[in-house]
Amino acid sequence: MALAYSKVPSGTTVIPSPFQVHVSDEQIEELQLLVKLSKLAPPTYEGLQQDRKYGITNEWLANAKEAWKSLDWRSAESRINSFPQFTFDIEGLTIHFVALFSERKDAIPIVLLHGWPGKLTFLEFLPALDSIRAKYSPETLPYHIVIPSLPGFTFSSGPPLDANFTGVDTARVINKVMLNLGFEDGYVAQGGDIGSRIGRILAVDHESCKAVHLNACYMGKPSNVPDTAITEEDKRALARAQWFGTYGSGYALEHGTRPSTIGNVLSTNPVALLAWIGEKFLDWADEAIHLETILESVSLYDDSTSAYNLVIVLTLTQNVPPPKLRQAEDPRWYIRKPFGFSYYPKELVPTPRAWVETTGNLVFWQAHEKRSVDKYGLEEIEMVPRLPWIVYSMLGRLHQANSDMRIRH
Repeated sequence: MALAYSKVPSGTTVIPSPFQVHVSDEQIEELQLLVKLSKLAPPTYEGLQQDRKYGITNEWLANAKEAWKSLDWRSAESRINSFPQFTFDIEGLTIHFVALFSERKDAIPIVLLHGWPGKLTFLEFLPALDSIRAKYSPETLPYHIVIPSLPGFTFSSGPPLDANFTGVDTARVINKVMLNLGFEDGYVAQGGDIGSRIGRILAVDHESCKAVHLNACYMGKPSNVPDTAITEEDKRALARAQWFGTYGSGYALEHGTRPSTIGNVLSTNPVALLAWIGEKFLDWADEAIHLETILESVSLYDDSTSAYNLVIVLTLTQNVPPPKLRQAEDPRWYIRKPFGFSYYPKELVPTPRAWVETTGNLVFWQAHEKRSVDKYGLEEIEMVPRLPWIVYSMLGRLHQANSDMRIRH
């Protein structure tokens, strides 16, 4: 029996292949064996610091390893498979995506672009999709929601071996996903973290992307923005960004300069992968994330054999060595289409409104008092289930401000 919300739109030009997650018993047993046999590092002064000033603690990793042995993966798999999933073959890649399709003819297509680690792709959105399913039926859902796993993440193929696969290439592939689904007349993109970079490229390079909403804009201070435009809240947020750049971004240098080395480490030892990813889940959220959630995410990461591919993909976004202009600073990537932005003062690298305004046709700005939602669905705040509502609200304002813009399917 077909899942609700799985009926593809009537304008679909290429029928996607249905997909369900199934990790074999052999893979599960292998992971459990590797976890059991993996040795823990001996206690050190650095590893005993409970504030995690020097990284993951010996105690947390030992407890997490023990809990991993009894993780019920089949339960997690069943929950994931309660959502419609599909794949497309595009440019020699298999692209996995989760979708909630509407049966309304006026439904607005939205593509949601994940970040990193972000529960490692589509998982970060599932709590929001649960809220949407509770509120709408397929007959009343006002939008088509498409959540692709970016190339190299989980069940999407890794980048080709004979070419440098860039963010421009990723955006082109994601645009083809939307065109295959019949959304050539228009769709809206939403992105955070890595997804914000892909979303910006979609808005600039692809006609069918009619509007974009971002919650990250990595850049330095524009020369034409006076200091008086920066609020006291902005100053506090920028101090946080400076701290992160000094003390929290070492992983990015490793990804950007020695991807093969760290990729091999993370692909061959699940406990090493748990330490590397677990640290980010613990440090990048203001409230504790359930250990089971972290273990499910890392298990999916390991079982889908994407650890190495993902590090390679991340090298494309780390700007090592730093370019003369970051993406948002480059006139090539100025967004001329309607552009919305959500600001979180506790984002890792928050960007003041006065700076963001220099990067595109900013028509919607929403400042949030609560913490970052870079990892949608992980952080249990009211904002998370309403993420698509923000995009929809933005689109409504755009219709009022620009009556000749029409998104239809």
